[in-house]
Amino acid sequence: MRSPRPRLIAGFLLTPLLAGCFSSSGDDSPSDASGSGEGGRLSVALAFEPVENLSPYGQDAFNLTRLAVAEGLTRLDANGAAVPALAESWRSEQGGKSWVFKLREAKFQDSTDVTAKAVANALTHVAKADPAPKSISGVKLTAKAVGDDQVKVTTAEADPVLPLRLTNPSLSVFALKAYGKDGKVNVVGTATGPFEITRTTGNTSLTLDRFDDYWGGRAQASGIDAKFVTDGTARANALRTGDVDLADALPVAQVASLDAKTVHEVATPRNVSLYLNTKSDAFKDASLRAAARGAIDTSAIAKGVYDGHAESAKGLFGPAVTWAAAKRTEPTGRAKAIDPNGKSITIATFNDRPELPEAAQVLQQQLQKTGFKVKLEVRTYAKLETDMLAGKFDAVISSRNMMFDTGDPATVLASDYTCDGSFNLSFLCDKNVDRLVAAAAAEADPAKRQEAVMKAEAAILGTDAEIPLVHMKVVYGVATSVKVAVLDPYERQFVGTGTRP
Repeated sequence: MRSPRPRLIAGFLLTPLLAGCFSSSGDDSPSDASGSGEGGRLSVALAFEPVENLSPYGQDAFNLTRLAVAEGLTRLDANGAAVPALAESWRSEQGGKSWVFKLREAKFQDSTDVTAKAVANALTHVAKADPAPKSISGVKLTAKAVGDDQVKVTTAEADPVLPLRLTNPSLSVFALKAYGKDGKVNVVGTATGPFEITRTTGNTSLTLDRFDDYWGGRAQASGIDAKFVTDGTARANALRTGDVDLADALPVAQVASLDAKTVHEVATPRNVSLYLNTKSDAFKDASLRAAARGAIDTSAIAKGVYDGHAESAKGLFGPAVTWAAAKRTEPTGRAKAIDPNGKSITIATFNDRPELPEAAQVLQQQLQKTGFKVKLEVRTYAKLETDMLAGKFDAVISSRNMMFDTGDPATVLASDYTCDGSFNLSFLCDKNVDRLVAAAAAEADPAKRQEAVMKAEAAILGTDAEIPLVHMKVVYGVATSVKVAVLDPYERQFVGTGTRP
């Protein structure tokens, strides 16, 4: 039976920063999505295999929330606002330096209660993680229990968007026994979500069963069989043949060959950009960065590679961030381009998103015409991440959802473009950029925060450390028999308690 076509829901953040939407095949609120039947099992194909043994402190955390295994005190709703999850309410104190979260009654998957002690322990461990999750990069966060059902979270400086930070999957909460003395977190059977991991097979698959004591109601599917399929064509084929019920990040080249009823395109704040390593031999020279920018025709990528499923980038924040265009200012202080004169560079990208290697080939040709010698390095993300974060390439082509971490653009700027940023792929360290990002992060008024964010964007683009290429849409595959798939522009959710085959 065909599920209804996804509908678009527009709205704003807790501090109105982003208009966003969820698409789904029906309502999926915890209060009405529980089921009493046994239900069938869902088969899901995810694009990104675990890179850190399911550690919740990195990218693996997003697989845990997409499969409805883990959750934190708050979550992002369809409008991009921070709403209750394990916390049922919260209030700020000390001018925003402290926030007190009142916990709901809930259980961990090991049958222990979710208590203030357990939550404070989880947040204390994540605050000590090295590197820190991107959503709290640079934030000195502490947590302590206040009685049995309240947790006080304090930051060194007033933080008007702390409830948004806590929506990040890396801030998920696990039972006391999950945390080992070695700093590792065992997420198997210790989370709070409606599905519990019962078996792992390396980085190829996970088996999940329904957790019947989930506070939000019993899930309608009895379990999930998740496969990590890094090849996009293979994900599309698995959907086409009925081997999987849900497949994410489908290649645009496969869309025409799929049943149109199974293809769901969602506008997202995701960009594809060329990140230039400002510490590398080539691109520590701003004039060579300017030469690279001048060589690139983004329309060739939008039309030729993405076949109209993306548009040429206008900045760091694309059309899904609806307020950005009206507040954008032109970059200033850009260096004058010089002749590359045969300068050799290596550009790396990953093939989990199959359009990226194609984009790399287009950029290779464009840069070579300008005078660069260009070598390409293509791997899966799991095999690329360590070297990418270590700065072993002159440039990286990567895909980044600019609201992925918190839903707050100022937080993303801090993690991606400041000297102390934990996901700074360009290794940019610019005093002016740091100053402007800090000003944006400190601004509590929503409109003024937006304006400050765009001033910081102009300064970042003025360094030519990143060259935005296209603003993307994400294509999800959903079998026509599936009900209530969660198609999230933030890419944090994929199934919920109401999702069923």
